[in-house]
Amino acid sequence: MAKVLVIGAAGMLGQDVMHELKNSSPRGVGRKELDITDADAVNRLTEGWDVIVNTAAYTKVDECESHPEEAFRVNATGPRNIARAARLHGARVIQVSTDYVFDGTAASPYTENSPTNPLSVYGSSKLAGERAVIEEHPEGAIVLRTSWLYATHGKSFPRTILEAAAKRDYLRVVDDQWGQPTWTRDVAAMVGSLIRAEIPTGIFHATNAGSTTWCAFARELFALAGWDTERVVATTSEEFAQRAPRPAWSVLGHEQWALRGLPSPRPWTEALEEAWEAGVKAFAKVRPPL
Repeated sequence: MAKVLVIGAAGMLGQDVMHELKNSSPRGVGRKELDITDADAVNRLTEGWDVIVNTAAYTKVDECESHPEEAFRVNATGPRNIARAARLHGARVIQVSTDYVFDGTAASPYTENSPTNPLSVYGSSKLAGERAVIEEHPEGAIVLRTSWLYATHGKSFPRTILEAAAKRDYLRVVDDQWGQPTWTRDVAAMVGSLIRAEIPTGIFHATNAGSTTWCAFARELFALAGWDTERVVATTSEEFAQRAPRPAWSVLGHEQWALRGLPSPRPWTEALEEAWEAGVKAFAKVRPPL
């Protein structure tokens, strides 16, 4: 059984990766235990592991615009250090990346080989991280792109929407950004399948299947809670302008899973129904005002 080190284990995805791999006794480390921008520290801590999963990242998308050097240190230099150490120690590395490496101008799902063109500092720094791990460890690096993550713990879109619904009669939610709500537990299962299948390299899209908008996602949450979905009012990205541009189309294709003989991701609606019962519904415990 592979010995696995999970970097960023205290994060939303990292926690579920640790749970997925619990039978193999993984070790999880957080920011206090490992600064991934410190090459010597990374080299010391990664020795003796078969697989290194890096979920650590600078994910404050708008903040990255004003802190580009820090974003590239964490999202690009850090993964380079990890991949270099993994190659030295004979380990495989799984680098978690993002849909923000694309510009969102497509009209069909992005394939794993689609041209990248990030719009933001965050997206550019994550793309640099992808390229770094492949360059440093071409025979043992996997890039795992995901998007629109949510969990039964931590802060994510479902929690924000459901808790806001207890304080407001109506919620305005953008309806012109398309993507794939993705349960962290499903992504963790994909990580586990790659490890167990001993896949050495490749780019994989780790999102739930299908597509929707943020507004429709919010309405689905309201429906699960038994609330009036008309309380979710559609609006535009322009009305909620943010410092970093968001891709208008973040729908990713999943061809590589089947090509490698692995299960393809399930629909986002199916995952959400299970996630709801597993704990998302706890965010809706306060009765809405209407």
